Parts: sequence; C-alpha cells; structure tokens
Amino acid sequence: MKSNPLELIHAAFARRGHEGYGEGVSQLDHARQCGAFAERDGATPALVAAAFLHDIGHLLHDMPQDVADSGIDTQHEASGSAWLSQYFGAEVTEPVRLHVAAKRYLASNEPGYLEQLSEASKLSLRLQGGPFSAQQVREFEAQTFFADAVRLRRWDEEGKIVGFQGPDVHHFDTVVTACLNTP
Repeated sequence: MKSNPLELIHAAFARRGHEGYGEGVSQLDHARQCGAFAERDGATPALVAAAFLHDIGHLLHDMPQDVADSGIDTQHEASGSAWLSQYFGAEVTEPVRLHVAAKRYLASNEPGYLEQLSEASKLSLRLQGGPFSAQQVREFEAQTFFADAVRLRRWDEEGKIVGFQGPDVHHFDTVVTACLNTP
C-alpha cells in the first residue's frame, strides 16, 4: 500500500481525475486551473496547495460522478479536509473545509454572485443548504481561515474554463510537498 501522501494524491487523480466535474471540465483540469489561478494571484504555498486539492473529497468516494443529480450532497469538503488533515496543517485543510461555506456566504452576502453561478453550482448550493442566514454569515466571518476560503472559492468558480487545462499535475508537487507536515 502506498503511504507517501504525494503518491496517494496522484493515485486519487489517476483513479477519478478524468471524471466530469459537472462544468464541462474534468476533476483534474479543475484542480489544475484552480492551483494555477492561485499561483497567478500570488497566494501563499499553502493556499496554492489548498486550491489544487480543494475537491479531493470528490476523488475519495465511490459514488457516481453525477450523484448530485440524485439529490445527494457528498460533503466532499468535509471528507477531503479530514483526509488531507493526515498530512497537512490547518493552513491547507481549513480553506478546503470551508470552501463550500464560502459559496454559501458569497451567495447571501455579495450582490450578483448567486446569479452568475452555473446550473451545476446552483444545484450543489441547494444541496449544501443554500445561502447563509445573517447569523451564519457572522459565524463564517469569525472563522480564522474565512478570507482564504473566500479566495479559494473565487478560484473554484474561475477554474471551469473548457479547453484550458492549466499546468501538468506534477507542477504542484513541489508546493504540495513543501506544505506536508513533517514527522
């Protein structure tokens, strides 16, 4: 069994990265785009790693790729963050855990955000609980990694460009390795 975290990440992308993301791009292309956009915007290495790995929860389960069409929220943000927490600190795992909450936050707090979401993203938003209430907005803003989660969410929305793949998956090996917890 592979125990190297980088090998496990590559294996997850090899197993399910080719699957559709519901936006016209594959899971792998979406991850590569998000990581590339984080780099472009000068994000910290931890936030680049989080952007690249934020949807890894989709690659860890055995449910069909169109599970949302059946009305099921896989809670990929929680499972992905929990899995990543074996290898990374909070500066990587918390933005991953909070990126769905960031969508709910922006949907309730930023005029026009909800309307610009794709149909697939609107469906997942409904399954994830919809826009936040005023109380949920305040609670989210109190989270330590709130601002990082919002930045990651913006790259998540941008990282759906059909035909733009982003750098090779191994491009992110150095930043991912640098962010690993050391024994």
